[in-house]
Amino acid sequence: MARGYIIGQLSTADPAGLEAYVAAATAAIRHHGCKVLVRGGRSETLEGTGRQRNVVLEFASYELARDYYYSPQYQAALRHRSGIAVADVTLVEGVADA
Repeated sequence: MARGYIIGQLSTADPAGLEAYVAAATAAIRHHGCKVLVRGGRSETLEGTGRQRNVVLEFASYELARDYYYSPQYQAALRHRSGIAVADVTLVEGVADA
């Protein structure tokens, strides 16, 4: 079965204002049992327009990744981010496990 990935890129002029979002998103991540592959850290935009912060979450399937994004837990976290950040979030299906 192919894994599912959520790839997020975020920019904000108010990093301190994101603390409530980060805390709520972390709780949602724990609740859904996904694996955090990238969360912040050093990055370099090689092509296109980049953002300040990057996140890659791995789920057992595409459907579970989609369920996480639309879950009550994560949707509540998004309310903390509204108006203080701009984000690009993409759901992708990985290569099927051999």
